[in-house]
Amino acid sequence: MAHLTDSNLASDQDLVVQLQQGKLESLDVLYDRYRHMVFYTALAITGDPEAASDLLQDVFLRLHRYAHRIKTEYSLKPWLYRVAANLSCTWIRRRHRWLDVLQVMAGRLKHEIEYHETPQQRVERNEEWNEVRQALLTISPEKRVVVVMYYLNDLSVAEIAEVLELPKGTVKSRLHYGRQALKKALGLETGRIPEVEYGTS
Repeated sequence: MAHLTDSNLASDQDLVVQLQQGKLESLDVLYDRYRHMVFYTALAITGDPEAASDLLQDVFLRLHRYAHRIKTEYSLKPWLYRVAANLSCTWIRRRHRWLDVLQVMAGRLKHEIEYHETPQQRVERNEEWNEVRQALLTISPEKRVVVVMYYLNDLSVAEIAEVLELPKGTVKSRLHYGRQALKKALGLETGRIPEVEYGTS
């Protein structure tokens, strides 16, 4: 097992074992390692930066509290995704809020391309994402969560099924109908919304 002095290089499994032994330094390392992933997942689902920040803290509080229940032979990421998604969906139900799933994606794109595009291209890009964002408001929360995980988080069908504890067939169905609903709402060609590549996922 890796020593705490080398914790930044330790595997997730080793860090969870250390956390189970009461070594809180490992929690700090896991927080630094996955805080962006958890935050952006919560933000994409809730559409609320303040809520995402609160949910980020809640996820890692639960990691600390329930570390003894985590099976170290499995990857930690699906557990973190599941908790983040569940807490985010609970937040939505309590506040009757809809998703603004592309807010963070638009921010990422802006950061990546702002130094490489013309002002006109930037305007067109913002208009495009605004259209997609409005279209997503027409999709049920159940489908939107799956769409977020597939298109924003780049999770496979199998990974989404594991995170949400759903059959793969259900995930595929929600992706299919979510994508069709987006196409209909946008009234545009298929190319703007990539096809779902199931493969062996």
